[in-house]
Amino acid sequence: MDISRDEQRVLHALAQGGVIAPIKDSKGRIIAVELFTRDGWRAPALPLLLFRKLKAKQAVASQQGKPYRITRRGLELVRSEVDNR
Repeated sequence: MDISRDEQRVLHALAQGGVIAPIKDSKGRIIAVELFTRDGWRAPALPLLLFRKLKAKQAVASQQGKPYRITRRGLELVRSEVDNR
């Protein structure tokens, strides 16, 4: 399955240890999301539509109310990239 460049960028950040923190309204619905890197920095804007696409592809999941993390399926979808660390 092909994934877009933006999806690839988000999955790569998650594969390195990042998380997606949802922002919910009073009814518990997700109205916005924030992507945090493994260092704790907030990454550039993550559109809600992109988050929903990743969730529909089962590339990210949340367990027990914790922030969203990458799944095994997400790791299969992400292509390896050279990391300068």
